[in-house]
Amino acid sequence: MLNVSKKSASCFVNFTRLHQITNMQAEIYQKNLEFELLKLEKDTADVVHPFFLDQKCHILQSMNNHLEAVLKEKRSLRQRLMKPMCQENLPIEADYHRYMLYLLELAVTFIERLETHLETIRNIPHLDENLMNMSKALAKMDILVAETEELAENILKWREQQNEVSSCIPKILAEENYLHKHDIIMPPLPFNSKVHIQTINGK
Repeated sequence: MLNVSKKSASCFVNFTRLHQITNMQAEIYQKNLEFELLKLEKDTADVVHPFFLDQKCHILQSMNNHLEAVLKEKRSLRQRLMKPMCQENLPIEADYHRYMLYLLELAVTFIERLETHLETIRNIPHLDENLMNMSKALAKMDILVAETEELAENILKWREQQNEVSSCIPKILAEENYLHKHDIIMPPLPFNSKVHIQTINGK
């Protein structure tokens, strides 16, 4: 009976669980809040961090110096802006302003390639001479190609002759051994003579 009376009632167990759940939810809320604060600090690091603030201060200081220089030269700049560029005014209607960017890109590209175009124009009087040089070079190349082909054919023929000679050597050696065994004296024959080889084979 004493052991049974020590057990807590079910309502108190549920109350304890509810209290634990509440504590866990509070902890989760606290962690979410800390996470949001860290995220906010990361997003606003360029505003509150001293390193980024120093960079921005340096940029603002350089802009301020530039504006001060512009203000000092305000009168001369105004006079320069009032003067037309290239001594001519080029009024453009507002509807065509959007095409000016494309035209400027074309102008920049043309200026970049201007030196190449000028070099091409300078070479126009020498075209005949260049064509003659190219023709001579092509003729020399044709001659070299023909000589190379002839050399390749000679090499192939030489290989065939060497193969024939190497195939005939064992026969000649065998015949010489045969003649030595029978004490037959024959004059030495050149290896590359087909007629002598055929005569010995006939004997």
